Amino acid sequence: MNIKGIKISIIGAARSGIGAAKLAVKFGAIPFVTDSSSEEKLKGSIELLKNLNIDFEIGQHSSRVYECDLMVVSPGVPSDAEVIKIALSKNIKVISEIEFASWFCKGTIIGITGTNGKTTTTSLCGYLFNECKVKTYTAGNIGLAFSEIADQVNENEFVSLEISSFQLDLIDKFAPKVAMILNITPDHLNRYENSLEKYALSKQRIYKNQTENDFLILGADSDILTKHLLEHKSKTFWFSMKEKISNGCWIKNDKVVYSTDNEEKFSCNISDIFIRGEHNIQNAMAVIIAAKIFDFDNEKILNALRSFKGVEHRLEFVKEIEGIKFINDSKATNIDSVIVALKSFDEPIFLILGGLDKGNDYSTIEDLVIQKVKKIYAIGSSAEKIFNYFHNKVKTEIRKDLEEVVASALSEARAGDVVLLSPACASFDMFENYEHRGKVFKEIVNRI
Repeated sequence: MNIKGIKISIIGAARSGIGAAKLAVKFGAIPFVTDSSSEEKLKGSIELLKNLNIDFEIGQHSSRVYECDLMVVSPGVPSDAEVIKIALSKNIKVISEIEFASWFCKGTIIGITGTNGKTTTTSLCGYLFNECKVKTYTAGNIGLAFSEIADQVNENEFVSLEISSFQLDLIDKFAPKVAMILNITPDHLNRYENSLEKYALSKQRIYKNQTENDFLILGADSDILTKHLLEHKSKTFWFSMKEKISNGCWIKNDKVVYSTDNEEKFSCNISDIFIRGEHNIQNAMAVIIAAKIFDFDNEKILNALRSFKGVEHRLEFVKEIEGIKFINDSKATNIDSVIVALKSFDEPIFLILGGLDKGNDYSTIEDLVIQKVKKIYAIGSSAEKIFNYFHNKVKTEIRKDLEEVVASALSEARAGDVVLLSPACASFDMFENYEHRGKVFKEIVNRI
């Protein structure tokens, strides 16, 4: 794509926005970065933009943002934001950062979306492909922005790309060679007019541009996903914990089996998958299918499954203090992730909930909380909502910040208890992102 000399307004000055700006400069475009957040929140980005001599504004979206040929939007910006609506009314082409980055990527893209499991699956996919001796980058909604590495990927290399529904809302021609939708459960409904169907259809956009030469991997056990599946051209594989699959992965006598045309081509014991939990078996199934699409060696696949240890901020053990285990599950930004977390522990739990609420229905975890949780610490902008829902069911207190939470937990928890940060909410009311939230939690705990 020739972008030399064109003016590009980039909405959002965090990781993805900075990556897009750098890529724009590299290919001769003239970027202008704009973010409505405060200077305090974007100190690092401001320093970077100054060093790169990239024009920017912070704290507003002025009229200057519309003086462009193209608008590139970061994933943290809602697709119905006023700045986007105005741009569209002026007939400005508006695309997401992954669309923009994909224009410059020569490698094979494996696009991974779903409500839960994206980060683990993307990390496992990158790890396993590298263990199978093919150079693979891991990027997108995890670690590196796609824009940071897109033009570095050679034709014989891969990108394992985590993609959110927000990034899919503004794609144009983006078409991964392999697309995965792991599952769909209620999440982000505040950004989809409280419509589960609109959210589900947003996820389906990952395969809208695929051809008959591309591949689609789907979770058969996700009722919402199968209900909203659209017509598509790509060759489809399924994975299931519940039923036999003729093309894809399924469970047979405590083994994960991969079949094509009802012929078994790969199998491993469930115990061979190092990361535990039914959800992680499903994540591994999706990656096994992707690996077998490219005919990777069975022994190498098995060795990678045995050695992959999981990801940061997802049920991550931080430290044990006087017999109290501190667990960082900051990646749990929705109710279903919290269900997985609560089910992972037999010990009594001190649960840290709260942040930027996305339309959570706490009734879905009520029974589990009553059964497993000794106390809830409610934080962030949703603290009052959480307190009002739970305080008559389990001991619940509002706390100002994580520093205060950890201090309280240390004085109230006992040996054998678990202090679990599994917020069920986005982080943007208090932190830059869920990684920042998890790192702050870990720093506080590790100082003790």
